[in-house]
Amino acid sequence: MGVAGHNDPLLGETTCGSLLQQLQLIWDEVGESDDDRDKMLLQLEQERLLVPELVFFNNLPTPNPSLLDSFLRWENCLFLPDKTTGTIKEQLAATSPFLEQLCRKKEKRVKEFADVQLQIQTIRGEIAGTLQVGDHLEMPHVNEDDLSMKKLNEFLFELQALQKEKSDRLHKILDFVSSVHDLCSVLGMDFLATVTEVHPSLIDSVGAHSKSVSDETISRLSKMVTELKEEKVKRLGKIQALASQLTDLWNLMDATVEERQLFDHVTCNMSSTLDRVTVPGALALDVIDQAEHEVERLDQLKASRMKDIAFKRQTELEDIYAQAHIAIDTSAARDRILSVIDSSMFEPSELLADMENQILKAKEEASSRKDILEKVDRWMLACEEESWLEDYSRDDNRYSATRGAHLNLKRAEKARVLVNKIPAIVDMLVAKTQAWEQEHNTAFTYDGVALLAMLDEYRILRQEKEEEKRRMRDQKKINDQLAAEQEKLFGSKPSPARPQSAKKLPGPRANGGAVNGTPNRRLSVQQQNGVRSASRDGRRESVRPSAPVNYVAIAKDDAASQASST
Repeated sequence: MGVAGHNDPLLGETTCGSLLQQLQLIWDEVGESDDDRDKMLLQLEQERLLVPELVFFNNLPTPNPSLLDSFLRWENCLFLPDKTTGTIKEQLAATSPFLEQLCRKKEKRVKEFADVQLQIQTIRGEIAGTLQVGDHLEMPHVNEDDLSMKKLNEFLFELQALQKEKSDRLHKILDFVSSVHDLCSVLGMDFLATVTEVHPSLIDSVGAHSKSVSDETISRLSKMVTELKEEKVKRLGKIQALASQLTDLWNLMDATVEERQLFDHVTCNMSSTLDRVTVPGALALDVIDQAEHEVERLDQLKASRMKDIAFKRQTELEDIYAQAHIAIDTSAARDRILSVIDSSMFEPSELLADMENQILKAKEEASSRKDILEKVDRWMLACEEESWLEDYSRDDNRYSATRGAHLNLKRAEKARVLVNKIPAIVDMLVAKTQAWEQEHNTAFTYDGVALLAMLDEYRILRQEKEEEKRRMRDQKKINDQLAAEQEKLFGSKPSPARPQSAKKLPGPRANGGAVNGTPNRRLSVQQQNGVRSASRDGRRESVRPSAPVNYVAIAKDDAASQASST
């Protein structure tokens, strides 16, 4: 490059000489060899050295500023040896290995920063859903202004937090996927197709760390689990309803065990809770369809057999009433069933529902009468023992050493104890019956007869019986006194021999409680017209309200009868 020359040639020579002198000093400091100096001078000569001083100084070889800055920053850290002596080249040659080591460490540190930042960006993208599974990001640009360990640790801490969040999300997703698998198994649904709808990475063939952990995936999985649980609840309710219908229809038509076993997989869940239904396919749609078709088939069969079914239900109702001693008009009830079945507006379900309601009410009424009926049975048993005891007391040979006489003696002792309790039993029955009638606002009947009327008449008859016994005892005393007075006046007379009566065994009295043909008074209980009770085999038998054996009779012995006639 050339510039205009100066007017003063001496000034130019002075300037060139000073420049050469300065150049010599710099070469000495740098440590340039003579060959290098000659080459440089030759180059300057060739360029004619006619350049301004500023240009000349700008072309002087100076150390790289960045290299010197790096050297100054890391000198203290590396404990560099003291190289203040010697030329600059010698000093640079001494520090070059340390600078190279620093450069390698810097490259390694930059790579660490880049790797950490790449992982951070990747996890953030996976969580946000902006980065799909399998996608790769470009290596991020690292800010080399701060490559300290403190800054690296900050990035590592952030990375660990993100990794923990990703791990938690992954466990949550795996739990959701497991729930979806179990629910699909029970519901008979395709698990792979179902879970793929949420995200293709959720299938089992994909590794756990390759699954999507985004907020959208978690939200969709949670929603799917909720929907599947609701579907499970819905199907379980339907299965249980169908199982209940099947059971009722089987019981109604006396289905065989083999027929019922075909649907054990349906009825086994009839009382199961939601969590206990875990068998694969237990709530599948084909199972529900199968149960629905069977219910429909049985309904059609039930309609054709409705008459037999209705009469079976009526027999069951009559048995309940018979056991509870409740009188009903069975013939009218059966006629009503036939008229309903033959009518054009016949609805089998309504008829059965009505009969089931009647059976339920009958059971409730029988349950409310149970306590009183037990007391009635006890009262009747005591009356039977009282009747037997009266017959036993009339047996003249009851104390003879005959076979089985000791057994009759023991029975007589127990009978006396039980007979003494009859008044208390009757009083208790009256109190309980009155309370029952007050509670139910209706009369308590026993086989069509009001129980209170039976008890009141029994009390009256028992009182008359006691008065009759007392009168006979008094009459006997009078007769004994008259006989004693006659004996004093006329002396003793041989009594005419009485014919030996046939031996009478203790037991139920014949002729309605009459002794030696003597008629007894009897409680008149009118038989209810049309009142029938049903036996368990479906046959109807005419029954009359039962009463104690001695309830309708008052015994009179022969001696009292003769005394009253005189």
